[in-house]
Amino acid sequence: MAKLSVINRDLKRRDTVKKFAAKRAELQAIVGNIKLSEEERYAARQKLQALPRNSSPVRLRNRCALTGRPRGVFSKFGLGRTKLREFAMRGEIPGVIKASW
Repeated sequence: MAKLSVINRDLKRRDTVKKFAAKRAELQAIVGNIKLSEEERYAARQKLQALPRNSSPVRLRNRCALTGRPRGVFSKFGLGRTKLREFAMRGEIPGVIKASW
């Protein structure tokens, strides 16, 4: 189980990303528009850099929904590899069976 503080930090980051998503997309559109003047694009770049660091979606980390484990997470299920295996062995995930040949 991951530390509760690390899990809470990640949840806080997710809230910040969601909060600033529209503003960030708007500024990135201005920066990427080559039809605008250099001054306007530069001003948009400055505003984009002034946004909080944690508002960038790159800083998010996929974590297991049950344990908070950061590595070995299957995005289709939202579970870490160990919990996914446990649930699959018990037959709690529809359509997932143990391979045998």
